[in-house]
Amino acid sequence: MGSDARETEPPMNGEAFRACHHPPLAPLVVVSGPSGVGKTTVVDRLLAGSKLPLRRAVTATTRHRRANEENGRDYHFWGEGEFRRAIDDGRMLEWAVVFGRDFYGTPRSEVDPHRAEGRGVILVIDVQGAARVREVCPECLSVFVEPPSFEELEARLRGRQDMPEERVLRRLATACEEMARAGEFHHRIVNRDLIDAVCELEHVIRKRFNQ
Repeated sequence: MGSDARETEPPMNGEAFRACHHPPLAPLVVVSGPSGVGKTTVVDRLLAGSKLPLRRAVTATTRHRRANEENGRDYHFWGEGEFRRAIDDGRMLEWAVVFGRDFYGTPRSEVDPHRAEGRGVILVIDVQGAARVREVCPECLSVFVEPPSFEELEARLRGRQDMPEERVLRRLATACEEMARAGEFHHRIVNRDLIDAVCELEHVIRKRFNQ
């Protein structure tokens, strides 16, 4: 058959061209819940055992580093000046002042390049930060981890034995406010059993990867 008789594909329309040259971003998953509910433990256990291409974004904070924490692994420990410059430069996906004292936030460098390379990113952040991420990234999957009961949450917080009573009461008051906003999230997981909570989280994330 001569070259003049070859079939040719119709030209791509604009949407198809963009899809070909700019593949969809990997999922952004926001996991939130009150302090002491175990959301970090659930996420860490998921990352340790799941075969999904996932990573956890490392949060930046101005609070003091604890003895068992490593800069860049547990948090990015920044001075307040550095944190404010990152805000002014647009380098933060979200940020907030927590408990009226310390800055916490997610650098875009922890999220954007990894999603573009096909790795899903999990943010473990407070309810205030989660609301901000839903505003700027409406395609994200948001998951609220809640305790079996408020009494159980209080027992977990007091069981840490590393906080004065004033801080415990402040965190419990904040937890009441945060649990009242659980309905804002796409999915809710009751952390009654760690293995069950991890499996449920993996299930909803896997569904997002398959969309």
